[in-house]
Amino acid sequence: MQKTYTYPEFAYRQSEEQRSGRPQHHAVLIVGAGPIGLTLALDCAARGLRCVLLDDNNSVSIGSRAVCYAKRPLEIWDRLGVGASLVEQGVRWQVGKVFFRDELAYQFDLLPEAHHQMPAMINLQQYHLEEKLVAACEAEPLIDLRWKHRLLSLEQDVDGNGGVRLTIETPDGVFHSTADWVVACDGANSDTRRMIGAEFTGQAFQDRFLIADVIIKDANFPTERWFWFDPPFHRGQSVLLHKQCDGVWRIDFQLGWGADPNEEKKPEKVIPRIQAMLGPEVEFELEWVSVYQFACRRIDRLRHGRVLFAGDSAHQVSPFGARGANTGVQDADNLAWKLQAVLSGRAPEHLLDSYHEERAVAADDNLLNSTRSTDFITPKSRISLRLRNAVLELARTEAFARPLVNSGRLSTPTPYLNSSLNTPDEELFRGRMKPGSHCADAPVHNRAGQPDWLLKHLGQGFVLLSFGPVPAVEGLSVLEIGRDLIDSEGVLAQRYDGRPGTVYLLRPDQHVAARWRGFDAAKVQAALRRALAIH
Repeated sequence: MQKTYTYPEFAYRQSEEQRSGRPQHHAVLIVGAGPIGLTLALDCAARGLRCVLLDDNNSVSIGSRAVCYAKRPLEIWDRLGVGASLVEQGVRWQVGKVFFRDELAYQFDLLPEAHHQMPAMINLQQYHLEEKLVAACEAEPLIDLRWKHRLLSLEQDVDGNGGVRLTIETPDGVFHSTADWVVACDGANSDTRRMIGAEFTGQAFQDRFLIADVIIKDANFPTERWFWFDPPFHRGQSVLLHKQCDGVWRIDFQLGWGADPNEEKKPEKVIPRIQAMLGPEVEFELEWVSVYQFACRRIDRLRHGRVLFAGDSAHQVSPFGARGANTGVQDADNLAWKLQAVLSGRAPEHLLDSYHEERAVAADDNLLNSTRSTDFITPKSRISLRLRNAVLELARTEAFARPLVNSGRLSTPTPYLNSSLNTPDEELFRGRMKPGSHCADAPVHNRAGQPDWLLKHLGQGFVLLSFGPVPAVEGLSVLEIGRDLIDSEGVLAQRYDGRPGTVYLLRPDQHVAARWRGFDAAKVQAALRRALAIH
């Protein structure tokens, strides 16, 4: 029984198409009101797209579940109007420490450079995140959020026009609906994926971890990520500790391969583990306990006709590195603007093929990092264990060994460097803002002379970011540095290698599409067409 949180129950309501018995047609229908489905709905609405969001439940997720949210997803949520609230409620952190047995082996800083609005990472229980996203969706008139609506089946191209026909079950019976596009955000056990017959391949590991949300009285741990290899209180295994809000701490205990999940969740098994870790004098209470098993796998294609997959329905990773929800939010960020461009007639349908092209690369990057973390945390042979322990021993004193320590590579965005939507550089640029990279934030002042941030002015359409005057360009908004924004500290010019005359074409998802050392209208228009997959 949770003591720090009361789960809301959201009202089921009949829709107009239920009441009338006449199917309605929707541009976008999203299945699953978890963090990814809710984010995608908000992003669609921000771009003027009406959408229907279905969920077969009527509350938020049980337990803390996904708890770590990285800077890039926070920037996306900030664009959607909820980032500041999440940061205010969450627990900020950027330092991680790794212990081997009872000594510090290594520590790292996730955000070693200054001048970013969003923190490197916050910890926030998933139920808090979902509740804020639900409130934002319910306040948005372009989102029709329907609880207790379960997708039973779907058929594609039933009328020859490429649409999708859906059969939906509610407490009042079954009805039919149609949509141009369906996005499955219904989790790792996706019913939508099963209905499509899409393959979900990869690796499932025997490794299991017990996770416990614990209220600790007079906890004296700092607000950092602490990871132990072979600690005295849990010999031969690993333990992870995170601080959450409401005075709740998240503790993950590695279990042996032969552990019985049902047995391990019992309080009489969990409490002694926690007491051994905290010490006999420390008082605590259990909030929530669960056991999870590692899996690293993804769907064969993120687009199957008019059905697209995002979040855990498209890919699964082990939780170390916080790559699950963070990756899913970036799926939504990549997809929403493309749906809007196609539905508005500005781009051809095959623009949506680039969703798979770009996000499958990101999924594979996450799977690779997650698999490597799993192998380091849970060595599969005696030789692997010896090598792992040698790295941890060396990391205490030798700098070269520290990058080899892997307690979970924390989530960072995967750039789309080889995307077909990019226009390659023609001239020499320094720094990280290559075509396909997400835009780095920077402190600026606005026209009123007030402190501001670059990303606050990006994200609703294609933008031409110019370091000097440029003429108006059809289909683009122009953001001129020195006129619209003042680079008062020089950080923006440094991060974008912004010499006088430099011009960037930025996508609606705050990624670089192209850049030049001088303005050329024909080149800008060609790059814009390329970014919209217009050949």
